[in-house]
Amino acid sequence: MLIHNDTRQTAGMAEGHLTSEGCKKETCSKPLQPKDKQQDDYKGNNKPTVWNGGPMHPAVSFDIKVRVKNMATSTSSKLNKVVKQQYMELPQGDKVQAMYIWVDGSGEGLRCKTRTLDSEPKTIEELPEWNFDGSSTYQSEGSNSDMFLIPVAMFRDPFRKDPNKLVLCEVLKYNRIPADTNQRHTCQQVMSMAQNNHPWFGMEQEYTLLGTDGHPFGWPSNGFPGPQGPYYCGVGANKAYGRDIVEAHYRACLYAGIQISGTNAEVMPAQWEFQVGPCEGIDMGDHLWIARFILHRVAEDFGVVVSFDPKPISGNWNGAGCHTNFSTKEMREEGGLKVIEDAIERLGKRHKYHIKAYDPNGGLDNARRLTGHHETSSIDEFSAGVANRGASIRIPRTVAQEKKGYFEDRRPSANCDPYVVTEALVRTCILKEEGEKPMNYSK
Repeated sequence: MLIHNDTRQTAGMAEGHLTSEGCKKETCSKPLQPKDKQQDDYKGNNKPTVWNGGPMHPAVSFDIKVRVKNMATSTSSKLNKVVKQQYMELPQGDKVQAMYIWVDGSGEGLRCKTRTLDSEPKTIEELPEWNFDGSSTYQSEGSNSDMFLIPVAMFRDPFRKDPNKLVLCEVLKYNRIPADTNQRHTCQQVMSMAQNNHPWFGMEQEYTLLGTDGHPFGWPSNGFPGPQGPYYCGVGANKAYGRDIVEAHYRACLYAGIQISGTNAEVMPAQWEFQVGPCEGIDMGDHLWIARFILHRVAEDFGVVVSFDPKPISGNWNGAGCHTNFSTKEMREEGGLKVIEDAIERLGKRHKYHIKAYDPNGGLDNARRLTGHHETSSIDEFSAGVANRGASIRIPRTVAQEKKGYFEDRRPSANCDPYVVTEALVRTCILKEEGEKPMNYSK
């Protein structure tokens, strides 16, 4: 196991991203996917010119700048929301709208539909099962397409407001067997085996805002914004792209009852992060999936697309992860650092298993992100260190000083399934499984 010193990679501070090669005076026609040879170093006297879009390479005229087209937003976002609001304010009597939400056959996408209930449900047991056409969600054949929706968690609806509900569901096949992308079923079983250890999780969900044409929100149409550096936790119109969406999402999550704990702008422009937790056991996956759903719905209202791709823009730009903080009751008690170190040792011996579990495509998505650069570790090596954001596992400095607390697994990708990630951590650190395959406890 590699142990690194306390260092932090500050991606993009020394290297720029807007190339002068091939740029004409009127516009920069470089493609969105840059190559390493297209990246210019900002060193010596070759400093970027500052304009209203961030630092700009001097090869691009300050007077003409890089042309920025109107951001491509959805047609529905341009509908008159005031007209809609007069209908949303109509009384609904004793009836309640319950929006059923589930993960589709891609393992990443979310689907939803609404039904009317005769009264406001107070517990999850009061919600009826439902069904849907699985052949239209990549989950079944058309000749046998009925799938069952089993309510498992309920939240307040921030879009229709009280007494209406958001209902997270597990998906079962026609024969009542969990669907292939129903990762919650096994996660619940594993969490029940570890409940006496009180596993706590906090997940840091990074994401990127895009126009409906797939172009990063706020970026120049034919070039790149200034190099990374001023955007992380940035303030100002030339540094923070899309804050209205972030603020709306935050408040909607609080209303819904999501255990959201914070948010911030990330290193790449148009990239943001929100944190959910601490949550115990299965609640972590439930809360993160609904927080993702709410984010998609908020962005829909603004006509913008949310991407959880772990490397949405290739080249010298940060990727997007879902760093996962983890602790057990023993780790949080006096002398817990020894328990943390033992858990990290186990994680190091099971690195390949965790890499496969940490994105929905068995590690292929994360291979584009975990390069050893841009505040990531290498996908091929396991490492750990105190306050080291270039390691697989980071032990926060306060934890090292207090000798108790938690650790951060920085490997999960932004599009990971939180049920799979949290289940894997419990299997390795609490149930002490070994090898590259998970144990089957159903036998």
